[in-house]
Amino acid sequence: MARVTGRLILAGTPIGDLGDATPRLARVLSTADVVAAEDTRRLRRLTSELGIVVNGRVTSFFEGNERERTPELVAALGAGQTVVVVTDAGMPSVSDPGYRLVAAAIEAGVDVTAVPGPSAVLTALALSGLPVDRFSFEGFLPRKAGERGKVLQELADERRTMVFFEAPHRLAASLEAMAEAFGADRRTAVCRELTKTYEEVKRGPVGELAEWAADGVRGEITVVVAGVDPSARTLGPAELAAEVAVDEEAGTPRKQAISDVAKRYGVPKRTVYDAVLAAREPR
Repeated sequence: MARVTGRLILAGTPIGDLGDATPRLARVLSTADVVAAEDTRRLRRLTSELGIVVNGRVTSFFEGNERERTPELVAALGAGQTVVVVTDAGMPSVSDPGYRLVAAAIEAGVDVTAVPGPSAVLTALALSGLPVDRFSFEGFLPRKAGERGKVLQELADERRTMVFFEAPHRLAASLEAMAEAFGADRRTAVCRELTKTYEEVKRGPVGELAEWAADGVRGEITVVVAGVDPSARTLGPAELAAEVAVDEEAGTPRKQAISDVAKRYGVPKRTVYDAVLAAREPR
């Protein structure tokens, strides 16, 4: 396929402090033929801060119109125009609009490049104090409790450090679900308002952070969770059930005993619960 003369530029924008914008970002915004912005009001604020004027056409490009707007932008690229995509913060297409347009542009033979910028994922990872040699980005968890729990159960044995985005009003529920799936002692960092005036990083066991978040948390949230420790002592189902039995014999109610054993050995409560059920089944 012949490459067309248009060019698609994914432009990373500041995640908080507008002073993090680069001179190259200012240059591509001022010279683009088309600027596709997730929020045109935020674009105006950014360009005002940079002291520049967008000379090209500005069009909205957000989750609700991405599908219908993509052919229009591909047509502009096919006509030889330069299209710059910016989202509210960070890199377009990473948990933001852009992926569909990138795929369509590549299919059309358009040159696609990027203006790198600040990243909430990498910033939170670096500040977390957790291992950074290998990590996975999991984006936003499902909103429904059942679906969220299922996703987290699938990640319970993940060895890499995990990075999540979360809305502030769902943070406490998500941290509680993580404690349930990963064990309450799993090391976690909640990063709030990164690069902004009230930046805060709370580090600790996920169970304790869930209790902290129950009072309400504001701002943009990125959560970093340690992967499972392969060197940690791992008990089999029979051993877990035996630990619960010992606690029960000491007078601890079964539900509390299951929770205590899960926390003691850093395993999901569901794993301990299943072990207890299996031990009680007739052979």
